[in-house]
Amino acid sequence: MKLKNIYQPLFALLLLLSASFMGCKKDFPVDEDGLLITARAECFVSNFELLGADFITVRAKPVVIDTTAQTVNVEVLFGTDLKNVYPQFSLASDCKLDPKITGKTDLSDLSNPKVYTVVSGNRLVRKPYTVIIKYQ
Repeated sequence: MKLKNIYQPLFALLLLLSASFMGCKKDFPVDEDGLLITARAECFVSNFELLGADFITVRAKPVVIDTTAQTVNVEVLFGTDLKNVYPQFSLASDCKLDPKITGKTDLSDLSNPKVYTVVSGNRLVRKPYTVIIKYQ
C-alpha cells in the first residue's frame, strides 16, 4: 500500500513535466539546428575575425565590412596559411550563418572568394556575404 503512494506523486510530476515541454514547442518554434525562430527580419555581419591554426589573429589591418555591398574585406599578414584558418562572424541578433563553420576552413583560393549567407531570425531574409582576402 505504501509503495503506491510513492509512485503517485512521481507519476504526477512526470505528467506535468511532459505537458510543459509540449507547450514550449508550440510557443517557441525552432529551426532544423534547434535555434529559436524570432520575428526579426534584419540580418547583417557586425564583426569578423580570422584566426590562424594557433588561434591568433592573422589580420594585418582592421576588417572592412560593407553591409550594402555585402562584403567582408580582410587584409592578412604575408605568408599566412589560408588553408587552416578559423573565420569568426558576429551577426545581428537571432541570425545564423550558412554554411556553418565547424572548424578549420580553407580560404586559400583568393580568386574565388568564399560566400557565407546570413539568415535572419525569422528565417525569411537571406543575405550572401563575400569574404575577400588580400595579403599585406
